Amino acid sequence: MKFKKEFLQELAWEDHDDNVEIISTELVDTTRWCIVYSQIFKIDGKFYETSYRTGATESQDERPYEYEADEIECPEVVPVEKTIIVYEPKK
Repeated sequence: MKFKKEFLQELAWEDHDDNVEIISTELVDTTRWCIVYSQIFKIDGKFYETSYRTGATESQDERPYEYEADEIECPEVVPVEKTIIVYEPKK
């Protein structure tokens, strides 16, 4: 589904309507110049995923979705429960 750039920018700054719930915002990558985030949000009972970039320092003044089109495609996603194995020091 496509969403307006301004709407997604508000989500990135967590300044949004009560009918939208931010499920998660995760840092997924870094480069010399920017930080990349993945965000899952819920609206009208459906979940969507988007990603955006911000400048890595005050010298790289990049705002979320700054170089994107006016409408941005966000795929619908569904929650899936998974079990993982982690390794901890032996006691």
